[in-house]
Amino acid sequence: MSTYTVGLKALLPTLGLIYGFQAACAAIAVPLKTEKYYDLCGSLGFISAAGASLYMPWIRARYVDGFKNISLPTSLSAFHPRQAIMTGLTLFWAIRLGSFLFQRIQKSGSDSRFDEIKQSPPKFFGAWMMQATWIAITALPVYLVNSIPKASQPPLGPRDYIGLAIWIAGMGLEVTADRQKSQWREDREAGKHKEPFITSGVWSWSRHPNYFGEVSLWAGQFILSTSAIANAGTFYPTWAVGLAALSPLLEYGLIRFISGVPMLEESGDKKHKDNPQWKKYKEEVPCFVPFIGSKK
Repeated sequence: MSTYTVGLKALLPTLGLIYGFQAACAAIAVPLKTEKYYDLCGSLGFISAAGASLYMPWIRARYVDGFKNISLPTSLSAFHPRQAIMTGLTLFWAIRLGSFLFQRIQKSGSDSRFDEIKQSPPKFFGAWMMQATWIAITALPVYLVNSIPKASQPPLGPRDYIGLAIWIAGMGLEVTADRQKSQWREDREAGKHKEPFITSGVWSWSRHPNYFGEVSLWAGQFILSTSAIANAGTFYPTWAVGLAALSPLLEYGLIRFISGVPMLEESGDKKHKDNPQWKKYKEEVPCFVPFIGSKK
């Protein structure tokens, strides 16, 4: 373990910050039995952790290890381009998602996922800790790369550009899907159509294109991280790439089999069980992967 102490010293405080921040949010939300700020706190958790991880090596060296002559960077040139790119992508994603979800719950007033859980303080607190774990694992590639000094990272290469392209494509698909669905809802409320569910645009490619985009962008972040982690020398073992791979795997598992697709599919089946158009939509449009994916 001592071989990789330097990397862990920069990584562990970031993970501690994640759990500490969510615990502080839970300390307010649990007694009030409110979930209105759950998603917002999740996004703020990503933002604070990504930002802290970028500066953590300097913070620890100056304030913990006692190197008072070290000052915090004031220019992006102090960071490796890979670090700046991955952190910037994470901040963009978190700000967009947080504002989107916060506006949605402000309109709806509540989140049905928490109707029962928030009545039990231990269960509700557990939900906040689960969110902390989600933040810790999902952006782990970012935290790992940010804990590796600039001088110890290889230059950007083809693998990094492939990862960036996948991230852009995934984010583009997610944003497009969300905007199309929002416009579809506005048009329905305005009486422009009476469609019971959306089947147009990217929603004709996949029944859950936004979720596929979400998984894709984190797969892109993982690919972006691999060159740095695999060549981290004394900072991390080569198998740490496997830890970074937990990010897209967790996103896929949660979305595809637990909290995303299954819940919406079940809800759709209940709402439209007598609608032949729903049955036809499910038979013709892939559930998750656009165009070529399974219908189930």
